[in-house]
Amino acid sequence: MLNIGENAPLFTGHDQDRNVIKLEDYIGNKNIVLFFYPKDDSPVCTAEACSFRDNYEKFRNLDTEIIGINQAGVASHKNFAEKHRLTFPIINDEDNKIRKLYKVPNKFFVLAGRVTYVIDKQGLIKHAINNMFNGEVHITETLNSLKNEA
Repeated sequence: MLNIGENAPLFTGHDQDRNVIKLEDYIGNKNIVLFFYPKDDSPVCTAEACSFRDNYEKFRNLDTEIIGINQAGVASHKNFAEKHRLTFPIINDEDNKIRKLYKVPNKFFVLAGRVTYVIDKQGLIKHAINNMFNGEVHITETLNSLKNEA
């Protein structure tokens, strides 16, 4: 994992609507919650994504954008986002380049890890969470981190 205080690596990807998402477009404008999750539509991943959705206005009030990242394809992300009315971009990372940039570890040798980073407006990592089985802790910790920075 990346360390607190490190610069967040820049990346470009496509979201579920095939929009180009560039991290550099947010830096200087918004805080970012970047959450990596293992699988579209799995129980913990769905609960985590829906909790980010349900708390979206709290994040917006803290001048923060949420971005999900997963190795599934754009079509899978589109279905996942529509099915669960997700209000934020989910980036396609089929080649795992972004996950590797952010040093997100594999769990159990094959399953992509569940890691969330809070990135401030200057592009620095301010908080990191690595908890595979409790998706909800990612939401509560990121909100607390952002509130403490405000």
